[in-house]
Amino acid sequence: MSEETMTAAVLRRHGGPDAVELSRVPVPRPGPGEVLVRVRAAALNNTDLWTREGAYGLPGDPDARAGWRGPMTFPRIQGADVTGTVAAVGEGVAPDVVGRRVLVDPALYDADSDDAHPVGLLGSERDGGFAGFVAVDAVRAHPVDDSPLTDAELATLPTAYGTALGMIERGGVTRGETVVVTGASGGVGLALVQLAAERGADVVAVSSAGKLDAVRSAGARAVVDRGGDLWAAVAGAAPGGVDVVLDVVAGTGVADGVGVLREGGRWVVAGALGGHRIEVDVRRLYLHNRTIVGSSMHTPAHFAALVEIARTGRVRPVVAATYPLADIARAHAELAERRHVGKLVIDEL
Repeated sequence: MSEETMTAAVLRRHGGPDAVELSRVPVPRPGPGEVLVRVRAAALNNTDLWTREGAYGLPGDPDARAGWRGPMTFPRIQGADVTGTVAAVGEGVAPDVVGRRVLVDPALYDADSDDAHPVGLLGSERDGGFAGFVAVDAVRAHPVDDSPLTDAELATLPTAYGTALGMIERGGVTRGETVVVTGASGGVGLALVQLAAERGADVVAVSSAGKLDAVRSAGARAVVDRGGDLWAAVAGAAPGGVDVVLDVVAGTGVADGVGVLREGGRWVVAGALGGHRIEVDVRRLYLHNRTIVGSSMHTPAHFAALVEIARTGRVRPVVAATYPLADIARAHAELAERRHVGKLVIDEL
């Protein structure tokens, strides 16, 4: 590996698409325990938009500009979702990993255990993969040489499918349970449909008109248009009740929909597309032993399970479109428009 500089999409400040600039920057050097990955594909996520905008707020100041874990430092190379090949290793890493195809776990964890919590993210608290190369902890670069998935398909997995698998695991979803997925045409939503169906759950998906067939083909038994009386339609599609709601929308839907849960039902939330403030009659929770669970990304154990899914190809991710890095601003704009089904991927870096 002889390159000394690379092109990167660099976030200079919070703001609009013009806050991201294509720049020539030094290729990072892998430190002790790290590997340098030549990026082959890197997917976009809503976190890229919200991090750019500083839309996460702070405790006590929900309108403050901040990254998902608090104030950010700039410049920052965005891009959490990386697949590529190992180009070089740092001290303490066996050189025989050079040349291996890898899928990178983008989370920075609070401990070394299998159930550690994510407290940082590539592209937010550390430079990410919208660049020619990225340096990551060697233990987070999982070999996937034998995966039948393309580079673009692999790149869709870490954040969206990792978040989805974390929700499914924290919600205790098991074969035969009835599961409702909100926001089902988005990156995390479609991943929830695919992964829950692969697990053997009976999936009722909520999406917008024009995307219903695509969501149904991903594995949903029934698809409900989010317009109209949504929760009455859900109840009609699941007359026996719902075991788990996997929710990336939140907002008023939580209070309106909690009544569809069976006794002991679980509502898992990992997004706030519909609003971050909710009001719930807690009697509808404790009188029926229902729970609301917050879920942020995945644990190392969840990601290891996701890598196994990638290696076997049991789930085939949906790639809506690919772009060269030079079109990163257009990719941001099209992600914000939400007209697509599946994931947007940068695959020419």
